[in-house]
Amino acid sequence: MQVYGTHINSRLLLGTAQYPSPAILGKAVKASRADIITVSLRREAGGDQHGQAFWNLVREMGVRVLPNTAGCHSVKEAVTTAQMAREVFDTNWIKLEVIGDNDTLCPNVFQLVETARVLSEDGFDVFPYTTEDLIVAEHLLEAGCKVLMPWGAPIGTGLGLNNVYGLRTMRAHFPDVPMIIDAGMGLPSHAAHAMELGFDAVLLNTAVARAGDPVAMARAFAQAVEAGSMAHGADPMEARDMASPSTPVLGKASLG
Repeated sequence: MQVYGTHINSRLLLGTAQYPSPAILGKAVKASRADIITVSLRREAGGDQHGQAFWNLVREMGVRVLPNTAGCHSVKEAVTTAQMAREVFDTNWIKLEVIGDNDTLCPNVFQLVETARVLSEDGFDVFPYTTEDLIVAEHLLEAGCKVLMPWGAPIGTGLGLNNVYGLRTMRAHFPDVPMIIDAGMGLPSHAAHAMELGFDAVLLNTAVARAGDPVAMARAFAQAVEAGSMAHGADPMEARDMASPSTPVLGKASLG
């Protein structure tokens, strides 16, 4: 997978919030084989050095950091957070979240597009958390985004892929755009399903962090993503309404 000119080996991206301990987080990231982890700016402070232990742990993991603008609700707030994140984490990559509703954590797609345009013009490589709406996707691409991150379901719900038709349509409509399913995954089977639909990667956090055994769950998701990607590449059979025998009946002996 290529994103913004960078080759990515793993198709599983992992969030870093809500883990029982930093040690378990480190083991889960290793088990997931993720190349990229997302980090909220609120976990790292600049001047007073709070959060340095966490930042040191991230460095020791040897993975690429994708800062996010989690919790931002406006263009100004998201742009300011992104600029601060660039200074703290020394990267132009930013996972852009502009939340429009606190109950569903649905993105405010109008302000999302405007923020993406501002950040792209400022030299950021924007990873926008969006819906599966095709028109919004068009505007995000026009704003400078070279990757799209449609949600599977609202953040933290674990519902899987709520709108399979919409996601399948989006994938078909933009065949050459890297797409990462972001949010809503609860089970490894959900991640495998996303990959079977042809998506390039899956980003998740809560399903691993809040599992009874985060390390085992991280490993399970890694295997599911790999299996789903291989299945898609193998050109799977299409579902059909009528039964079809797997054993040929031609030449069957007649006992009548």
